[in-house]
Amino acid sequence: MNGAGERLVDSFALVVFDLDGVIYLIDQPIPGAVEAVARLHGEGRAVAYATNNASRLARDVADLLTGMGVQARPEEVLTSAAATAKLLGERLPAGAPVLVVGAEALRTEIREAGLTPVSSADESPVAVVQGYGPQVGWADLAEAAVAVRGGATWIATNTDRTLPSGRGPLPGNGALVAALATALGRQPDEIVGKPAPELFATAARRAAEGRTLVVGDRLDTDIEGANRAGLDSLLVLTGVSDTAELLAAPPARRPTYVSWDLTGLFDPTEVVRVPAPGADSGGWHVVAAAGGWELSGSGRALDALATLCAVAWGRRELAGPPRSSSPDAAKALETLGLTS
Repeated sequence: MNGAGERLVDSFALVVFDLDGVIYLIDQPIPGAVEAVARLHGEGRAVAYATNNASRLARDVADLLTGMGVQARPEEVLTSAAATAKLLGERLPAGAPVLVVGAEALRTEIREAGLTPVSSADESPVAVVQGYGPQVGWADLAEAAVAVRGGATWIATNTDRTLPSGRGPLPGNGALVAALATALGRQPDEIVGKPAPELFATAARRAAEGRTLVVGDRLDTDIEGANRAGLDSLLVLTGVSDTAELLAAPPARRPTYVSWDLTGLFDPTEVVRVPAPGADSGGWHVVAAAGGWELSGSGRALDALATLCAVAWGRRELAGPPRSSSPDAAKALETLGLTS
């Protein structure tokens, strides 16, 4: 995307949205998100929602979205809790006891998969499933530790280190998984949610024809998950990952496109393909040397970001944030949050 031409959304048959940080922040819609989804529906375009948050059922997520003004049906929502329960239901005998560390929604998914949710290691669970729940505490982790040491398989719904909030990032399920991993001296046997590709792959299979675009705010889950599923992705800068993290991203976590928010789906001037073709692109020029790197020129801030990505992703080491050599470059770096 270079500021002209067709809309990004016109190249795709299905748009799969992450939720927290893309559609809403905790329980409030992100500005423009309601209108963006309504526009997609108005054009008859297929949408789906994929979330690592294991604390809500798909029908509850659909109700939450509908209450915010976002049209959503339960069958359009894919959660890591449901995917984890489905996996265990396929692997374990009916009625098998599973120790659940997480919210009631995860217990419900386990029960609906034909298994028996339990809370104590004394109930001889054959598996431990761990998902985010705001009430998860030390006692829950202690039971899980005993069960895993006793031979239970340990499955994590996801390992998001943080959750976005209006007060900044807060501990996510990954932080709780890390606490248990520290106690056990090992990692989970399996992680089901993003960046594992299954949520996105499942959504993509629902699009009979055409390409699928994944829209997310996190490089380490949404974007990596899209890449692992072989899908194009759009990073929106409304949630966790910022431009500094983007410049430092390893190949597995690099998106196809970047936009400020969901307006980039429809407005070619509000989205850019990354990286740019080289160090001279979109009116910008980047010079990199051992002592640092410098941006000059003028144009859209997003084009500057794409040019910076071209240089940053092509070099192993760059000292500190980029410097500016002109007022326009200084303004672009400020807009991008890349000033030191």
